[in-house]
Amino acid sequence: MKDSLAALVKLSREIGREDRHLAILGEGNTSVKLSPTQFAVKASGSMLATLTDADVTVCDTAKVLATFDKKSPTDAEIEHLLLDSRIEPHAKTPSVESMFHAWLLQLENIHYVGHCHPLAANQILCSPRARDFAERRLFPDEIVCCGPASVYVPYADPGLPLAREIRERTNAFIQQHRQIPRLILLQNHGLIALGATPNAVLACILMATKAAAIFAGAAAMGGPVFLTPDHVSRIAGRADEAYRQRQLKI
Repeated sequence: MKDSLAALVKLSREIGREDRHLAILGEGNTSVKLSPTQFAVKASGSMLATLTDADVTVCDTAKVLATFDKKSPTDAEIEHLLLDSRIEPHAKTPSVESMFHAWLLQLENIHYVGHCHPLAANQILCSPRARDFAERRLFPDEIVCCGPASVYVPYADPGLPLAREIRERTNAFIQQHRQIPRLILLQNHGLIALGATPNAVLACILMATKAAAIFAGAAAMGGPVFLTPDHVSRIAGRADEAYRQRQLKI
């Protein structure tokens, strides 16, 4: 558990680096699966750039997932449920986004989740081109690090409404593509990267941010020009790209 928490703190600080423009102040959150019954998540109000062990809260997974079954809980009820999920009673309040973290960490081979609000990505996610950016690809390394497509989630209120929308859209993606997504894009909000390792999450976030900058630049020049479905399938299925993913631990 100690190594996993240390890796989560390191990942959080990498995402929170000021020069990367991925998150400022209390924006964003991260999590790690500790066991089938517990996960750790960034505490509410903490900063990714300066996260410490004290800013990470270990939660009971089943208790957090139980919030999905509540019909229309108030904000106060949600806060009570999240506080009750803490393994240590005096730990900080878990992030209000803990619900989608708990659910995503139940997906096969997903051990780390990172959520942030990159400047470059939000320029697109706050525009009419958001769905294009989510569902199509521009260049090979975007496919390697972010997958052949992303889950697109229309705007939903942060907290339980967003968690439910993420669950619905991600399940639909898995049914359609027969694979776990690497990247979830939230309209007018930000992105979520998920993976087996901290490297996978960070690589996905950084490549998605690069892709967003390229998309915006190409759009200003009359594009973008997307890869064809055949091109995407070819890159996603290449043995040399799979080898590179293993070497990079992504």
